Amino acid sequence: MSSVATPTRERLLRAARELIEEGGYSAASVAAIAERAGFAASTLYRHFVSKEELFVEVFRSVCDREVEAMRVAAEAMTAEASHVERLESVLATFAERALRRPRLAWALIAEPVDPLVDAERLAYRERYRELTATALQAGIDAGELPAQNVELTAAALVGGCGEALVGPLSPLAGAKPSRDEILDALRTFIRRAVGAP
Repeated sequence: MSSVATPTRERLLRAARELIEEGGYSAASVAAIAERAGFAASTLYRHFVSKEELFVEVFRSVCDREVEAMRVAAEAMTAEASHVERLESVLATFAERALRRPRLAWALIAEPVDPLVDAERLAYRERYRELTATALQAGIDAGELPAQNVELTAAALVGGCGEALVGPLSPLAGAKPSRDEILDALRTFIRRAVGAP
């Protein structure tokens, strides 16, 4: 199967992403994806080896945008911003964007998935950890934060922030804290976890 972008392939990817955003992976059956894209179900298999391969591409596409948004958030801070504020910005951007599209974020962060998609989750957590570690190391180098194991702290921050979002993003959750409550709590968690004054 070719991974070259074609109009048909792009329509299938868009249809799958829309269905996942509306109802999670379970809503994105081959028949539903094909119908949404305006094709016969067999068309999907001319462009993807399996539905799981299609889901992996959707996951990569969405997560690439999230990684880029986190990177841009860190770079967009003014020169006067502290490194701790930059670190908060990286992780808060992840949370803010997830809370804007909760069903899609739930699917990406926590919904049970095929092992191929789960492997992508792990790969992207590593990319989130790398962005976080870079911001954390900058804070240590600038004397704003105490010395610490950057890799472990960054992994704990990414894991903690992701886990904190699971409940609020869940389509099964009842009462949920407000967006501002969640973001304030995450910012407090980040500062305390890294030893910020």
